[in-house]
Amino acid sequence: MREESEMTRKLVVIGAGMASGRALEHLLETAPGAFEITLFNAEPRGNYNRIMLSPVLSGEKSFEEIVTHDDDWYATNNVRCRFGEKVLKVDRDRKVVVGEKGEVPYDTLIFGTGSAPFIIPLPGHDLPGVVAYRDLEDTNAMIDVSATPGAKAVVIGGGLLGLEAAAGLRLRGMDVTVLHIASHLMERQLDAAAGYLLKKDLEKRGINVILEASTEEIVGDGKVERVNLADGTVLDADIVVMAVGIRPAVTLARDSGLDCGRAIKVDAQMRTSDPDVYALGECVEFEGNLFGLVAPLYDQAKVLAATLTGTDAAFVMKELSTKLKVTGCDLFSAGDFAEGDGREDIVYRDPARGIYKRLVIEDDRLIGAVMYGDTGDANWFFGLIKDGTDVSDMRDTLIFGPAYQGGGSADPLSAVAALPLDAEICGCNGVCKGTIVDAIEGGATDLGALRAVTKASASCGTCTGLVEQLLEVSLGDAFEKPAAQPICTCCELSHEDVRRLIKSQELKSQEAVWQELGWKTVNGCHVCRPAVNFYLLADWPLDYHDDPQSRFVNERNHANIQKDGTYSVMPRMWGGMTTPEELIAIAEAAKKYDATVKVTGGQRIDLLGVKKEDLPAIWADLNGAGMVSGHAYTKGLRTVKTCVGSDWCRFGTQDSTGLGIQLEKRLWGSWTPHKVKLGVSGCPRNCAEATCKDVGIICVDSGYQVGVAGAAGMDVKETERLVDVTSEEAAIEWTVAFVQLYRENAKYLDRPYKWVAKVGLEWVKDVLSDEAERKALVERFDVSQSVYQTDPWAERADPEAARMFQPLADLSLKAAE
Repeated sequence: MREESEMTRKLVVIGAGMASGRALEHLLETAPGAFEITLFNAEPRGNYNRIMLSPVLSGEKSFEEIVTHDDDWYATNNVRCRFGEKVLKVDRDRKVVVGEKGEVPYDTLIFGTGSAPFIIPLPGHDLPGVVAYRDLEDTNAMIDVSATPGAKAVVIGGGLLGLEAAAGLRLRGMDVTVLHIASHLMERQLDAAAGYLLKKDLEKRGINVILEASTEEIVGDGKVERVNLADGTVLDADIVVMAVGIRPAVTLARDSGLDCGRAIKVDAQMRTSDPDVYALGECVEFEGNLFGLVAPLYDQAKVLAATLTGTDAAFVMKELSTKLKVTGCDLFSAGDFAEGDGREDIVYRDPARGIYKRLVIEDDRLIGAVMYGDTGDANWFFGLIKDGTDVSDMRDTLIFGPAYQGGGSADPLSAVAALPLDAEICGCNGVCKGTIVDAIEGGATDLGALRAVTKASASCGTCTGLVEQLLEVSLGDAFEKPAAQPICTCCELSHEDVRRLIKSQELKSQEAVWQELGWKTVNGCHVCRPAVNFYLLADWPLDYHDDPQSRFVNERNHANIQKDGTYSVMPRMWGGMTTPEELIAIAEAAKKYDATVKVTGGQRIDLLGVKKEDLPAIWADLNGAGMVSGHAYTKGLRTVKTCVGSDWCRFGTQDSTGLGIQLEKRLWGSWTPHKVKLGVSGCPRNCAEATCKDVGIICVDSGYQVGVAGAAGMDVKETERLVDVTSEEAAIEWTVAFVQLYRENAKYLDRPYKWVAKVGLEWVKDVLSDEAERKALVERFDVSQSVYQTDPWAERADPEAARMFQPLADLSLKAAE
């Protein structure tokens, strides 16, 4: 490294991405005050975790939750931010960076310009509505389009990025088709068998996948309207997402005269052809290699920071693995898994569980691995590949993982204990087992402390389970399992503690909870009040009065607020059945209030675009036609989906429609920890999709198969069999008892499938199999219904009762009269 003065050096960084952000962290930790830092970024913001854009797209996280460096961080570390400003050129002779708003001199310059998405230059690629999937603007563009009812998306590219985009858009409710040119998805990371399983799982989630698809053109008049394929297939589209790859962003570096190949060429110290200019991240080329995964980028950041502070360091290429999660599917691949002479495959398949594992062995060495559905032992296999371990002695049991070697048992902790110290645990941050163990021995004895010290599990979170297992293995008896998180910052009690104390101490008001349980705030907050409100009304329905101000906005307003500030109104249709008179009333209301009419997946009709001031009037109109609220906005019973059953279908074994109507009329209006959906299918052909509902009933010749704990949202899960009964009365009794057991025991905002996973289906069966307890649960449910099974639409039309709907006080009561 060239001689530097003792004075503060002017450091200019171009690009505020994850790689340069990590380099700045290392610099500020090891040499605080040594650099006067100026940071340019073309985006109007600083460093955020791009890996986590997918949960932002799907709605699981907000952008604020994935910000790595906020304004306070930059201010605290005296980083001069030039965000939203493009760099026009770099004058290396004068050693200045020329931005849109002026020049900045440098002693040392870092290029962190990243990469740009590749857009296939086919006809129509420049139409409005064609987007990449690279930054927050792309994500917001997709979210905007997804808000349009019935919108359709075409995603070009079946790699990881394209599938993440497809999954997020599908979770937003869009009709999504993925086009992929290869014969199976993610062909660079998965073999054909794993690619098949991935395609199968995505299609279960409602994503259409077309393989060997050649896109011919994108067509539209002023905006995207459809995509034409070479085989004549035509796909309607409101948005087209190009996710076909990235290219290093090197134009600025090349124009500055730096040595570039496919990217900016750097040596092992991340130095370019100019000794005062460095580069890192997706914009660099090292020994002919380009980089897209975050782990080597973070290695580069560490090397660059060491180099700039005078410490010997060198970047080296490492064997890389890919452990990914796409829409709930666990995937792992590492090494070379191509077929070849002299190679042996070991394959394990479990079709029922959707598990596939394939190991590739050559010369008694494991050289490649592909796993789908169960990746718990991935790090151990990756270690064998990296180390070139002779596996001949464990050949017969190798596929079963480390827990089975040497006659061991299937204890998951033994698998973690068997990992060598150099086994990589956190791929995102390049953290090995030894680093984590050292941190634990140094006093980092919980997950939060380990994240702070090592950054393990701080990025995508996939390795969190492994890190916790390492804690347990390292600490032994001293290990304390993570305590349940407090309900919020207002107190130190978990949801479970609050529920238990409300019952045991007979707390029957919010004020009693705040006082007796030591709340730090006077009246709770927006996080804890909805939960406490539910716990109180579920446990003390005759003593506690529901507090509308402790509910989410949709529940307060009895309608679903939409993106543009209007609302959707959905009348209830018992079991999906309706009448000509009801349809006429709906049509007249749609015309009168200029609403968009949408048929929902739950066999209902949704009226979209209703103005807030029109809500009481449209409620009154529909209520006057005998229709009540469909509670599409509530944490309670939503819908009971049915098929036509034995009345009409030649395959129907029982009256599924009649049973569905009975269940809906019994359960509607009940408040629950989260939304609850039911399905009743008249035969095993399952037209009502009952096997992915919170409660699903399949009618058979001998009676009714009652299943529970299904899911079809962010997670897709088949119901688990609760009981087989022979009569409608028994099916209703078991269903009502299950719902009440869920109401009395589940954590607020846990769907039934999450609650059952915590308590165990066997416990649920044991409780409900006790006839006396089952009937007691039904009786307690009916007591609650005697208070809460009321129609809010009818109540809101009564001016006296309107006081409980204070958020609607600005509405004209005259409109309801």
